[in-house]
Amino acid sequence: MHHIPAVIIGAGQAGLAMSRCLDRQQIEHVVLERGRIAERWRSERWDSLRLLTPNWMNQFPGWHYQGDDPDSFMSAAEYAASLEQYATSFFAPVITGATVLSLCRLRGGYRVESSKGTWQARSVVIATGHCDMPFVPELARSLPASVCQLTPTAYRRPSDLPDGGVLVVGAAASGIQLAEEIQRSGRQVTISVSRHTRLPRRYRGHDIMWWLHCHGLLDDDAITDAELESARALPSIQLIGRPEPADLDLAVLRDMGVRLVGRLADVDGGVLSFDRNLVEAIGSSHARLERLLGRIDVFADAAGAPGEPHPRAFPVEESPRKLDLAANGIRTVIWATGFRRNYYWLHVPVLDASGEIIHTRGVTPSAGLYVTGLRFLRQRDASFIAAVDGDASELADSIQRHLNVARRIAA
Repeated sequence: MHHIPAVIIGAGQAGLAMSRCLDRQQIEHVVLERGRIAERWRSERWDSLRLLTPNWMNQFPGWHYQGDDPDSFMSAAEYAASLEQYATSFFAPVITGATVLSLCRLRGGYRVESSKGTWQARSVVIATGHCDMPFVPELARSLPASVCQLTPTAYRRPSDLPDGGVLVVGAAASGIQLAEEIQRSGRQVTISVSRHTRLPRRYRGHDIMWWLHCHGLLDDDAITDAELESARALPSIQLIGRPEPADLDLAVLRDMGVRLVGRLADVDGGVLSFDRNLVEAIGSSHARLERLLGRIDVFADAAGAPGEPHPRAFPVEESPRKLDLAANGIRTVIWATGFRRNYYWLHVPVLDASGEIIHTRGVTPSAGLYVTGLRFLRQRDASFIAAVDGDASELADSIQRHLNVARRIAA
């Protein structure tokens, strides 16, 4: 068994940022990664995917973008390469191919068993992230075996799909991007819509993220324990990153010929039932957009930014309640329904009734156990890559204090 002050589980952006901050504090540690550095960005992303945040916004502790195209958007492959370069820059102690099998409490610390050895550590940081396991609703089991079912982590390109139409369930960033790409390939796409947040790519002379980031609209105080569950349920955004900035929302999809339907409610063989929520979902999304742009307008007016009208609301009619997949030629369903976390290896009582880790700003109730890389860890920008810098710095200070106390007790 190896003895070490700290273990980090996961070598994506959150885990590597954590490693860099511990390195700064000269805290010996190891990073356990089940695959390669940035594995999910390498093997669980579709070919055309680009980041939603512009290059200038993607920063880690001790690293920021220094290329000649700060306003563009990295591809998944480019981002994975940047993470590997980042890890190399400070000799991050990453052990690849080390699947964590068990994490349990020991007197004075934790025991971490992996496929490449066992460590005893006074502190552990869980950095497996928000996008752990694709969520597929139980009703998917009722679809006919003849229907191809995929999640965004398994989808790569339209040419891989069976002939025929496609139903995309979910209208956040992943869902609308896949719907657009597949519709452009010549297939008829239907998209099932629930709550979402509509955003323009650019507004009043800047990328929308510039306004949100530079004027503190992502820096609201951390979500409290009581609010955490409702915060996780907040509607996800509709955006796309491209070399040339472009809007992508349901209005764009509708004008392309994508069919909009309500929230999927039930499956009976090959016949699907939908809620009559389409008008309400689109109306609520537009109302959220108006409120957000109204906040931005205050800063934009003060800065003398050029005026710009808000995106128009677009009228829709309620969709039919029923959809027969075979009759409509739909042979593929893509579940863009978000992610869940799976901590089957975690044997410390820090999970709530829904299986999420209980924490306050990344500090769990079990002394020395931390979590990072989750939405709303400290503030609203925890949904974006830039948040890992502040999250990791704050947690590194907490870990240092914990280790100092442990040393005094041991002495």
